[in-house]
Amino acid sequence: MKDINILAIESSCDETAAAVVRNGREVLSNVINTQIDIHTLYGGVVPEIASRKHIENINPVIRKALKDANMTWDDIDAIGITYGPGLVGALLVGVAEAKALAWALKKPLVPVHHIEGHISANYIADKTLEPPFAALVVSGGHTHLVEVKDYGSYEIIGRTRDDAAGEAFDKVARAVGLGYPGGPKIDKLSKEGNPDAITFPVAHVNGSAYDFSFSGIKSAVLNYLNGAQMKNEEVNKADLVASFQKAVVSALVDHSMMLVKEKGYKKLAIAGGVSANSALRAACEEACKEAGVEFFCPPLGLCTDNAAMIGAAAYYEYVNGTRGAWDLNAIPNLKLGER
Repeated sequence: MKDINILAIESSCDETAAAVVRNGREVLSNVINTQIDIHTLYGGVVPEIASRKHIENINPVIRKALKDANMTWDDIDAIGITYGPGLVGALLVGVAEAKALAWALKKPLVPVHHIEGHISANYIADKTLEPPFAALVVSGGHTHLVEVKDYGSYEIIGRTRDDAAGEAFDKVARAVGLGYPGGPKIDKLSKEGNPDAITFPVAHVNGSAYDFSFSGIKSAVLNYLNGAQMKNEEVNKADLVASFQKAVVSALVDHSMMLVKEKGYKKLAIAGGVSANSALRAACEEACKEAGVEFFCPPLGLCTDNAAMIGAAAYYEYVNGTRGAWDLNAIPNLKLGER
């Protein structure tokens, strides 16, 4: 069988990325130009700035991806592209680039859902992983429990009703004075704190056992800080963020294991930027070990936004016959499983 080489592009938020992936599992190159330093100045991602930086970076990033893979355009079989969800301006830069390349080079255009990409990072990390399995997708914009029924076939079983877990991490980090990006900074400081120092609430959604809610715990942290300030009490930031992190991780792991047990899955994969959190990885691994379930997680470099994961997803979409038309547009609120 002929090898399939996908040139993949990712620009859904503040990383401009391109990669060459062979047969959905082998990463030949993976180039990421991050904008974290720029957006840190503003305490979060500024969409207009992100879009402008994508325009500046996208061609050099693609050229480097081809060079690192030691390939020419003749070696590429298809162009994979994230077309949603994400920031609409940022997405449009990548979609326009991918369509132009596909048209000029007469290559198939393969649209990819960003969350599908995150899940597919696990195919790169462990070449033995095959559907079906359960997946927990946790990022700044999404918190989903997903049944991966087959390649390209997904059903969302649970989702957040308000803040995504990563969003809660960023907001709490800002409130505590840690700055942006919040997730890695909370993870690091938590190692110095006592996770049992403060009891924060873990929300349960009535009538939707698999759904999440993180706005309550965020408010509880803010109330704790305000109360301490009013009483002129000093706050142990390490204890605070460790306790917050424990409550969030507890909710994520409990819901995931409930899905695995009730649906009979023998494999659980985690994905998304928050899957890099050391406490979440350790808690999931321990829970899976106790339940006799295989646990899968991407290496840290494939947890955050990257194009290799898009190339992995694009390969299976390509094999399934998915093709993008020339009127393909960016869809900022695209739902997983939609076309």
